[in-house]
Amino acid sequence: MKEVLLQPINQRVAIATNTRVLDTLLAQQCPVMMACGGQGICATCHVYVAGGPDSLTPMGDREKRTLALITGAQPNSRLSCQCRVIGEGVEILLPEGLYVQSFNDLEALIGKRTKVPILHPKDGRILIQKDKIITRTYIMQLQDVDFNLGSLDVSNK
Repeated sequence: MKEVLLQPINQRVAIATNTRVLDTLLAQQCPVMMACGGQGICATCHVYVAGGPDSLTPMGDREKRTLALITGAQPNSRLSCQCRVIGEGVEILLPEGLYVQSFNDLEALIGKRTKVPILHPKDGRILIQKDKIITRTYIMQLQDVDFNLGSLDVSNK
């Protein structure tokens, strides 16, 4: 068994060795969407490794390609679906934001003030800033933004 610290909720979780970080987050009911089904081709399970990066499996080519597209990626970024816990001292920091999967997700938010940034599922860029009221006019400006995750290439190039 290994222990993982989840931030900012400050929760320590005991997990079996070789468990995906994504499975750990889902078991703790953390808000992770995994829109691509855990294939490593979207940004919706993106996390920051605040401690113990060497206690995770190495980053593969698919994860590197996907992280290269994420606007919020940092040197300590990982896709939680692609990394497994193999040692002690892992600390995971969940990025702030809500990922949307479709244009309809945005329409359902019209008239509401965002509590967290609204993020694009493919590249993690901020579509709507935190504390903004979502208006129909603003949503119409985003109508051409591509949310179709089915169009992403999942091959092992």
